[in-house]
Amino acid sequence: MSVQLSEVAQGKYLEVHVSGKLDRETYQRLVPLAEEQIAENGKIRVLFAMHDFHGWDAGALWEDIKFDAKHFSDFERIAIVGERKWERGMAVFCKPFTTASVRYYNDSDIDEAREWLMED
Repeated sequence: MSVQLSEVAQGKYLEVHVSGKLDRETYQRLVPLAEEQIAENGKIRVLFAMHDFHGWDAGALWEDIKFDAKHFSDFERIAIVGERKWERGMAVFCKPFTTASVRYYNDSDIDEAREWLMED
C-alpha cells in the first residue's frame, strides 16, 4: 500500500494518491490529516487519485464509513481520478454519503480534475 498526501491552495485542497489495497492502519494515518484541514479551513476539496488500486480491506472500509458519516457536509468538491471502470462507479456510489459535488476523471485527465477543484 502506498499513499501520498499533499496540501494545495493553503490547505483548502487535499490531494491523495493511493495504490495497492487501503488498510485500516493507513486509513487511520489519513484521517487526522483530513480532519486537521477541515478544522483549519472549513469545507475542503479533495482529489483522490487511484493508481493500481485494489480497494479497501474490511477494517479500512469501516473507518471510511465512520469518517463519511462524521464529515457528511465538510467536503465541497471531490474529484476521483482512476484507471478502471469500477473506479468510475465509486463516484456514483459516494454521492449519497456527502453533500460534495463529486466527479470522476480518467488518469489522463488529472490536470482537468485539478482545475475543477481550483475553480471558484
